[in-house]
Amino acid sequence: MNFESLHWTTLDSLRTRFLTGQPQSRPYWDSTETLEQYDKTFAERIGWKWDAVLKELDAREWLPPRLPLVDWGCGTGIAARRLIQHYPKGHFPAVHVWDHSPLAMAYATAQLQRLDSNLQIHRLPSPEPASFASSYLLLISHVWNELEPSHQSVLNSWMEQAAGLLWIEPGTYELGRQLQAIRDRFHLERHILAPCTHAAGCGLQTAGQESHWCHHFADPPAHVFQSRDWAQFARRAGIDLRALPYTFLVWVRRELTDISSISLGGEWERILGRPRVFKPYVRLLSCGACGVRELDVPKRTHPNFWKSCKKGNVAALYQPGQDQSDFRAPGP
Repeated sequence: MNFESLHWTTLDSLRTRFLTGQPQSRPYWDSTETLEQYDKTFAERIGWKWDAVLKELDAREWLPPRLPLVDWGCGTGIAARRLIQHYPKGHFPAVHVWDHSPLAMAYATAQLQRLDSNLQIHRLPSPEPASFASSYLLLISHVWNELEPSHQSVLNSWMEQAAGLLWIEPGTYELGRQLQAIRDRFHLERHILAPCTHAAGCGLQTAGQESHWCHHFADPPAHVFQSRDWAQFARRAGIDLRALPYTFLVWVRRELTDISSISLGGEWERILGRPRVFKPYVRLLSCGACGVRELDVPKRTHPNFWKSCKKGNVAALYQPGQDQSDFRAPGP
């Protein structure tokens, strides 16, 4: 990214729209230049979130089925591009893009063709799934809170018909809670691959957990912190390069995946949000097969864990281990 080439009138307008979190009545992709400016900056940050999710899926040893991708609400096509780049060439037979802006579909198509000139790319003529007969993997990225209820209903129809779903949204309370509720609608009929370590209902949907939400943090590439351009962008845009909160959901139809080969098992848990580090202990919100628990992890018995949390590089997925009795519920 070249900071000097950025057009801040365009970027400020886009950021204002995104921060409102309100449904958009008309496309905001008004020119190819707007798409290019977004792609260099905000879309790249979204790409880092996709990188984090795909890295986790690798750790779970899950390879997506060889099915066409449908990138619904594609924007610049950053979601489909990250998948195409991450998996072996030719893994996905085709990519179908849809956006309410024809300019966005054209831009996404061109960017995908630059990655692989042999890749079949199709622009969907309609947002409705009724005429789409093929089995597909559905990609959703940073679009849900921009949709009117009628368009959310259309997207729900795509979810119901999809063979698999990979979905990332900003890690806000509202979106985290909404994805949790949607996850519970599907969890009996789908294998929930991530973020969960279990197949039961969402522990955050139980009484007493209303103030919490499922969210995580992606790490930008190391070179970003050595880049003068990115540092200038962060100052001008008023953002923290280290803060990349996201909420996500990945599931697949049961007949397409042997869950026993990728399931983490009941001994694994997931840290939600960021642990809070105090001098004698770390306090964290942990989600697992037993539900959601707020735990205090003593520095005395888990010094390495405490140090990792202090440095901000603790893994979201962890095993309490044989000494999990030392993980105690916090006192009053």
